[in-house]
Amino acid sequence: MDYKFKLKPYEHQMSALEKSWNKETYGYFMEMGTGKTKVLIDNMAMLYDKGKINGALIIAPKGVVKTWHEQELPTHLPDHIENVTTLWQPNITKKQETKLNNLFDLGTDLHIFIMNVEALSTNKGVNFAEKFLRSHRTLMALDESTTIKNPSAKRTKNVLALAPMAKYRRILTGSPVTKNPLDLYTQCEFLDPFLLNFNSWYAFRNRYAIMKTIHVRGRSIQTVHKFQNLGELSDRLKGFSYRVLKEDCLDLPEKIYMKRHVALTKEQENLYEQMRKTAIANLNGKVTSTVTVLTQLMRLQQITCGHFVADDGTVQTIKNNRLDELMDVLEETENKAIIWAYWQRDVQDIRDAIEKKYGPRSVVDYYGLTPQDERQDNIRRFQNDNECRFLIGTPSTGGYGITLTEANTVIYYSNGYDLEKRLQSEDRAHRIGQKKNVTYIDLIAEDTVDEKIVRSLRKKINIASEVMGEELRDWI
Repeated sequence: MDYKFKLKPYEHQMSALEKSWNKETYGYFMEMGTGKTKVLIDNMAMLYDKGKINGALIIAPKGVVKTWHEQELPTHLPDHIENVTTLWQPNITKKQETKLNNLFDLGTDLHIFIMNVEALSTNKGVNFAEKFLRSHRTLMALDESTTIKNPSAKRTKNVLALAPMAKYRRILTGSPVTKNPLDLYTQCEFLDPFLLNFNSWYAFRNRYAIMKTIHVRGRSIQTVHKFQNLGELSDRLKGFSYRVLKEDCLDLPEKIYMKRHVALTKEQENLYEQMRKTAIANLNGKVTSTVTVLTQLMRLQQITCGHFVADDGTVQTIKNNRLDELMDVLEETENKAIIWAYWQRDVQDIRDAIEKKYGPRSVVDYYGLTPQDERQDNIRRFQNDNECRFLIGTPSTGGYGITLTEANTVIYYSNGYDLEKRLQSEDRAHRIGQKKNVTYIDLIAEDTVDEKIVRSLRKKINIASEVMGEELRDWI
């Protein structure tokens, strides 16, 4: 390949590109943290350099579209590639309309359009995606392609209808089978309906699943009893996909950091702005201590997590997207994961959601309300019981002195200000006994104190002791 990389790829990324770059359809089944986004960007740039495409439509979950736009493309797209890059916005202002119209300008630039997959459940989103595809020679990529695993979902049907309009198609996911092998059918159909050689989802199911009938409230329902012929299915996938696990990548850094963006609901936005203005008014003209400002920041951060303390002292819940984003991340995670949360009430909410989706034996906790006589047993279960996939805790309680090396994914649902607690909680997984690289994922509410807190912690700044009150005022 005659191509100048902006950043040198790892060995497994180079292998993925060598196998796929000029193929019309391909699947990157690369575990979270192995850099599948870079592979797609380099593949896109190679095809553009060769005159094969002049457009790229990237479909991604809402939590990562801004990461594509603000971080991944600027980091990995070579400087010699002139490009027009636009992020989809459902509420089209005049400024946004101008940016969207630039996608259709004539010229030699690579036109890159990034959409959240949820937009393809709407007529407006589908119509604009279709217009873009018909205007360019396009590569269409689905990041976290399990978002179209449900064949009856509206967005799945819309994505499959758009697919033939793109000459090159890619799917990216760390875990192509989130519940069972049947999840693969629509992902592969997006690439090419003939890849698996089945004329319907039911024919595919009959080949790889044995069904049984159960009776519920007078109704007969068919469910999967067990799977069959999985070796055959695996062999078929190898012809058009590349599988990468972190444990196979010897040249990856030991710690990998990622972000997932969480959009505030309208209710959160209004309350956050109201609280922000109140905090500024309270601090205005006063000499403020670090503790005073941190208290104001903590109240703002509570709102980003979906709750706040009302005037009467009760904790009120606010409609929010944070828990949904966490569950999306867990669906993309193959192995065991640790989830750290700053607030105790979040630990319980997270546990309830995980138990509902994955079952009560899938999760344990380790925080202030975990009984002392259960804590060691919870650690033992997490480390030794394959059925137990998730541990939820607070860094102040679970961040010290325990070993959780069965996990190689650590998710920060929310962060505190204490650098020591952050570093200690990171090291519960990254310590002697860990045989894999560890991926750390921060959930961040856009345009809030979340962003500044995470940025400071990653720079090893102890906010609670090293940043003075007057400096912190600027964060509000």
